[in-house]
Amino acid sequence: MKRKYGNRKTVIDGIQFPSKLEAARYQQLKLLERAGQITDLELQPRFELIPKQRRADGKTERACEYVADFRYTDVRTGQQVIEDAKGMRTRDYVVKRKLMLQVHGISVREV
Repeated sequence: MKRKYGNRKTVIDGIQFPSKLEAARYQQLKLLERAGQITDLELQPRFELIPKQRRADGKTERACEYVADFRYTDVRTGQQVIEDAKGMRTRDYVVKRKLMLQVHGISVREV
């Protein structure tokens, strides 16, 4: 089956990644973690951008979330890094990246 953006699912360490790019970045980050350059590597961290709401008609609107590819701490700077391996910047991604900066003060690093 041909994928919409041409990505290929890839399995590394028993973890399925939606693209070869994301899987390759995971391998790079694991090496950096082993070398002591980063710590606390986390996959798929979730961030709430807009909380769940109730409309005037009483129906519920689900919360809007951004799921990054990786979160880790850069040992050199002590800063937490939120990272996304992007081959294609979709409109939804761009809006959520901007909301991350507005709501959480976080600039998403794209690789």
